[in-house]
Amino acid sequence: MRIIRGKYKGRHVPTPTGFKARPTTDFAKEGLFNILENVYVNFDEAPTALDLFAGTGSIGLELASRGCSKVVSVEKDFKHWQFLMRVQKELQVKEWLPLKGDVFKYVRTCKERYDIIFADPPYALENLKEVPDVALSLLAEEGLLILEHGSNDDFSDHPRFVDHRNYGSVNFSFFQ
Repeated sequence: MRIIRGKYKGRHVPTPTGFKARPTTDFAKEGLFNILENVYVNFDEAPTALDLFAGTGSIGLELASRGCSKVVSVEKDFKHWQFLMRVQKELQVKEWLPLKGDVFKYVRTCKERYDIIFADPPYALENLKEVPDVALSLLAEEGLLILEHGSNDDFSDHPRFVDHRNYGSVNFSFFQ
């Protein structure tokens, strides 16, 4: 995994062998951040971000690198969380906080609101259709939720859906 742009640009972080997470491809990540920077987000304003189902932490790191003042990444798998903590320490990313925990429990107890929420649940998650409503409960006014999902899922009927982008097998739905 590599960080594409920002203050940590060019840093490569090898993921451990046998890692169960499905990292967002560089192609999809570049496309996503081009859309974010050119249409939805002013990173100069130091937005706050929440990265749900963090996996490798690639998106959370990219958000921190581009100027988010605080990025919270929530990951349930202990080995993945350990990896996130190791990377956070090695790169000394002070604005990035990896948390070990269940996303749904975290959302129920969290009192903060975030300008950007990125959610990359397992594509086969049984309650995938609930993720937008769950995540939107933590979205700040004028904020943006990005949901990564497979090509078989369509969220265009959701009342807060605003956009959809496709990068190969990776799909992003945007909500405000």
